[in-house]
Amino acid sequence: MIPEPVEPDYEALPIGTGLGINMAAGALAGISEHTVMFPVDSIKTRMQVFSASPAAVYSSIGNAFTRISATEGARVLWRGVASVIAGAGPAHAVYFGTYELVKDLAGGNRPGHQFTATSVAGAAATITSDALMNPFDVIKQRMQVHGSKFRSGWTCAKTVYRGEGLGAFYVSYPTTLMMTVPFTAVQFTSYEYLKETFNPSGHYSPVTHVVAGGLAGGVAAAVTTPLDVAKTLLQTKGTSEDRQIRGARGVMDACRIIWGRNGVWGFFRGVTPRVVTFMPSNALCWLSYEFFKKVMGSYDRVPER
Repeated sequence: MIPEPVEPDYEALPIGTGLGINMAAGALAGISEHTVMFPVDSIKTRMQVFSASPAAVYSSIGNAFTRISATEGARVLWRGVASVIAGAGPAHAVYFGTYELVKDLAGGNRPGHQFTATSVAGAAATITSDALMNPFDVIKQRMQVHGSKFRSGWTCAKTVYRGEGLGAFYVSYPTTLMMTVPFTAVQFTSYEYLKETFNPSGHYSPVTHVVAGGLAGGVAAAVTTPLDVAKTLLQTKGTSEDRQIRGARGVMDACRIIWGRNGVWGFFRGVTPRVVTFMPSNALCWLSYEFFKKVMGSYDRVPER
């Protein structure tokens, strides 16, 4: 009797498929994630910016969408998406490639819930990918704010560089790391735990990746919103006419301004659209990543006979 072919363990694919496939899958997942939820991200940015213009103050996602669509047109919510696409591909390739490599080296592929290994791998992935993505994120947010004069990422980049220097693209990098390192640690640890809990067999399961990714993204987004508000203030300060905001040099200055203007609630400006953005986008990111990893990894398999 001829034995039936044995399906390779899906969760074992990252080791066998190689760094290149993980990076390619990550790049495709990153582009998918950012483009789909970009309009909600634009609303989040606008809700976080401290503006003197009543036209730029929104009470909710629905209120923001209605007012922006009526006064500026819905297309404006896509302004800056090209910058994200340009940066998200290589940044997410580095992100997932680093994550899988460090997780393997730290023992994260051993049986059981390896919280320390996944947290370390997630932090390492964030530090490397954010160094690449930060300038693109600055350009994106400069184009997203109310009344932005920029219509192309290249024009925005040249204007910021000429007016504020290279440092403007990295003034928020320390704050970004302070936010994204814990975000990624929480996200990856939660995702790996939920994935193993919902799918202990380890077989490819789109539903598991969507649910685990969405829940992990929502929790991480809510926890790190205060630092995201500070990051937005630093990245968009060049568009402000407020001298105090324009003079902010780092996260401590940003936090003092936020506290002075809005108190503790100021640190949670835009928390709803941030969670609404990250739950589906994170679910899509993990679904895309695991799907592309499985599809591309399948080419490396030798069929059983």
